[in-house]
Amino acid sequence: MPSRTSHQADPADIPDAPRPALRVAVLADSDTRWKWGALTARRLTAGSGERGERPVEVSGLLLRGRATPTPRQLAEVGEVGIDAGRVREVTAVEFLHTVRDEAYDVVVLALVGGGVQAMLHGLAALDFPRRPVVVTGYVGVVYEKLADGLLLRHGADVVLANSAHDAERFRAVYEGVGADASAVTEAALPFLGGAPYRPEEGRDTVVFAAQPSVPATRADRTYLLRRLVEHARLHPRREVLLKLRSKPGEHTTHIEELPYQKLAQRLPGGLPPNFRLVYGHMGEVLDRTDLLVTVSSTAALESLHRRIPTAILTDLGVREPLGNHHFVGSGLLTSWDRLDGGTRPRPDQEWVAGQGVAADGSYGTAYDTARAKVTALLAAGELPPLAPYYTPATAPGYLPGILRRHHLAPDGTPLPGAAAPQEPGRVRGAVRETVRNAARGAYRHGVQRVAPVIRRMGEL
Repeated sequence: MPSRTSHQADPADIPDAPRPALRVAVLADSDTRWKWGALTARRLTAGSGERGERPVEVSGLLLRGRATPTPRQLAEVGEVGIDAGRVREVTAVEFLHTVRDEAYDVVVLALVGGGVQAMLHGLAALDFPRRPVVVTGYVGVVYEKLADGLLLRHGADVVLANSAHDAERFRAVYEGVGADASAVTEAALPFLGGAPYRPEEGRDTVVFAAQPSVPATRADRTYLLRRLVEHARLHPRREVLLKLRSKPGEHTTHIEELPYQKLAQRLPGGLPPNFRLVYGHMGEVLDRTDLLVTVSSTAALESLHRRIPTAILTDLGVREPLGNHHFVGSGLLTSWDRLDGGTRPRPDQEWVAGQGVAADGSYGTAYDTARAKVTALLAAGELPPLAPYYTPATAPGYLPGILRRHHLAPDGTPLPGAAAPQEPGRVRGAVRETVRNAARGAYRHGVQRVAPVIRRMGEL
């Protein structure tokens, strides 16, 4: 038997080949959904890359539209584990080509319901060697269009619910229409966190978390702003902050036609010195908050998670269009009159526990079930075809319009002309991109600036 020469390596001495990275794509259509999608991707893959497990590569894709976030908004949502400079803006058809060509293992759809439905049909129409695991969910409190939004998300492998309360409602909707409810998976909002609330000597800060579209009318928004300013005047030693989501001209998940910044400029008597408008990451603002006030913002759940005193306003009524009806039973409903007088609501702990707030310390395990489900799907080999509840047979008067808005045919394939051919040559490609950017800028200006003015003129 020949002896092993010095240049022959023992197989036991050869290191294992590195495992290929787990490739995850996040597609988002606004700044808040970008934050939700990116952090969800991180939580679903937490632990990968450690102890010899597969490393993780997360790609960020922004769906081009009226609410596509600006670089400033991307930077402001905080640390999500993805370099904002590497995030790409794509159309729906470009996204589908990217998923097909770049072989992603997991796709997180952080989109409005119609966008999710379109991408599900688009992905179902692609010819994959092995299709990716598809995950979707909601960025915050689900207080309107429950059935509509859920059925538009049906067909994903995992539909995340932010609480036990939401998981129960989601399953009831799916089962009520005869759809498979097995995709519904209880988790929590992925951006909860921060240090528990501790009062500080000499600090007294009230923060009002504004919302882009709630309330909607000029009179209601002016009323809330006026009461906030009056609160600052009644308590001159208290710092009163108006936390804003976007600057004028920018858009978030919802259109803001009447920015508080502009309303504040017209407020009689001006603004007191202890009143300020602030932007930035919500978590950083909560670090110095002693009372969080809002109508129905998801910021209330972030505040409750950290045990910060939290108030939900009833001044404009407890109504479905405001979303504050979601907080019935929470113990948080109150008014500016009571807050002016020193009242601090105390949350109902049973209600809080059912809302996925996890103030009891269980947040660390909130994504365990979802992570295990995604891991099992990745290990399952070939996955069955995506099968949304809506099809050309079940919703022939609804589905084609949703797909058409994303330049997809009723069968999920791109409409003719939707996928522009690659331009040969750098100069022609650069010119084409410049023209596209100018057109996108004009479109956004029309949607964000001109259209709201025309709508308001029509109400005169």
